[in-house]
Amino acid sequence: MSLLPGSTSIEIVNPAINRGSFGYVLFDFDGTISVIRQGWREIMISMMVDILADFKTGETESDLINLVTGFVDELTGQQTIYQMLRFCEEIRHRNGTPADASIYKQQFHDQLNIHIADRMQGLKSGALLPEDLMLPGTLDLLENLTNRGLELYLASGTDIQYVQIEAELLGVTSYFKGRIFGALDHYQAFSKARVIQDILQTYAVQGDQLLGFGDGYVEIENVKAVGG
Repeated sequence: MSLLPGSTSIEIVNPAINRGSFGYVLFDFDGTISVIRQGWREIMISMMVDILADFKTGETESDLINLVTGFVDELTGQQTIYQMLRFCEEIRHRNGTPADASIYKQQFHDQLNIHIADRMQGLKSGALLPEDLMLPGTLDLLENLTNRGLELYLASGTDIQYVQIEAELLGVTSYFKGRIFGALDHYQAFSKARVIQDILQTYAVQGDQLLGFGDGYVEIENVKAVGG
């Protein structure tokens, strides 16, 4: 195992990769910068399991939890609507007629917003510091990268209006200089892969100049796919 010089825990998986020419950085938001929405996964799974249980197919609660957890985790990092579209498929498999996927997404957001209301209010009132709801070292990392002259981008599977509000409350908006992207109602118009392609085309750069930070497979896979 090859470790980063000076580190006892950071592994260099691919020692051959060019690490000296980075100029652009893509960040995920939830779970990478922010923990405001911590608990979202449990809320989504519970909501879906409760609805599927009403079909009384004979499936146990454990069966449904395992099923829903599987596809929620598989689609984490993509826009929330994709998890809801997959959920609609499960309703159809049980001979049900689902509502529009956007209805389930709103139902999820309503429950999640209740869950995080105290965190949001704490940030607004000053009772909580931004650092209380960010990954340790986040501000130092953003400052370091900015001081090195790198261009920072933020791309999240969370709806753009929530990302913008929460990024502002955490005090990180200025690091991205308007380059903040998130899920849209017209969901086909956004993806993390599309943001990456826009970076490469806008600046006419190669993928090995792109650095990515994320806790999910989507951004990791997308950055690696272009050579970042």
